[in-house]
Amino acid sequence: MSFDKIAARLDLFRDEMIDLQIKLASIPAISPASGGEGEARKADFLIAYLRESGITDIQVIRAPDLDAPAGYRPNIVARYPGRNSARTVWIMTHLDVVPPGEISLWQGDPFKPWVSSGRIYGRGVEDNQQDLVASIFAVKAFHDLGLAPAANVGLAIVADEETGSSKGIPHVLNNSDAFRKGDLIIVPDAGGPDGTEIEVAEKSVLWLKIKIQGRQTHGSTPERGINALKAGAYLAVKLDRLYAAFPEKNPLFVPPISTFEPTKKEANVPNINTIPGEDVFYLDCRILPHYRLEDVEGRIQAACRSIEKKFGVTIATEPMQRAKAAPPTPPESAVVEALKRAIQTVYQKESRPVGIGGGTVAAYFRREGFEAACWSKIDDTAHQPNEYCVIDNMVGDAKVFAHIMMQE
Repeated sequence: MSFDKIAARLDLFRDEMIDLQIKLASIPAISPASGGEGEARKADFLIAYLRESGITDIQVIRAPDLDAPAGYRPNIVARYPGRNSARTVWIMTHLDVVPPGEISLWQGDPFKPWVSSGRIYGRGVEDNQQDLVASIFAVKAFHDLGLAPAANVGLAIVADEETGSSKGIPHVLNNSDAFRKGDLIIVPDAGGPDGTEIEVAEKSVLWLKIKIQGRQTHGSTPERGINALKAGAYLAVKLDRLYAAFPEKNPLFVPPISTFEPTKKEANVPNINTIPGEDVFYLDCRILPHYRLEDVEGRIQAACRSIEKKFGVTIATEPMQRAKAAPPTPPESAVVEALKRAIQTVYQKESRPVGIGGGTVAAYFRREGFEAACWSKIDDTAHQPNEYCVIDNMVGDAKVFAHIMMQE
């Protein structure tokens, strides 16, 4: 089997890949939690497309969701037979997209995609349709050439990735025995513009809502109240000392340190001349895996008690997300080595395993004992106005997937 032959076929698919991207992005697949209808229409379209492309072994695993008009959230598990059925090469992408945000910031309709200067613009075209399309056409190249991949190929195209994943890959893992410990699992939902970073590890995540309760009063009589905003500002500065309390570095990660950043700030009083009696802000912590979440939480609580004593406020913290880091995928694992070979062949670049601060659904696989790696070649325009997919990246990533399917 010649990889050059498969790569040449994928080059011929370029216009078809663009056409599929445009059709997919024209079907909004927004979670009901974000005001949408879910992924059912998009899934129905994709199932028909997969069958037309020669991928006929398709299972739909439905996660019940009464907030979706269909009553469920669809997860597609499609298989294509290879010469060796002992192992499956899985590409896991997701159906759902985020809302477009402020429409005035877009150069066109986010759900009427357009092509310009080698890019496809529209909501979801990079996150995650670039590699959803690439994975389908990698299989289609084998089918159209009458060739069998070295191992079985699986396409897991799931729901709910953008809003917590409870209706997505965790539901699939709990309701399917499709995945086996020897499989290669690739999650193309992280990456960079040069395509050299293979994500194998993630930090622990702790998001906290911090509510400061003081006493409201007129702006001219601060002595009659307790300024919750001022206390909260002191607390935010005090929490910056977490960097010194947890200073160790791990060069695998980008950045190599734990991070502790105040982010969202809720509105308090609507007018200038009122001292707020309540203030709320949020803290986003991305913590290197060797630190215990309990130790970080202890430091935060100590800072809160100190500010309470200083200002006479009460402070309550509520975890919005708390996830201990999943075990890392070994940098020398089969999936990482397969990706490195394919990236070298297709993009002529040396790649390396890295850790990231953002969470991906690969963590669900890792917690279940599967070795999964995240990779794609993207400009990282996800969730932004004028999100785009570089067409060359879409075709190139399809070649990377096909190379792995050919070798494994």
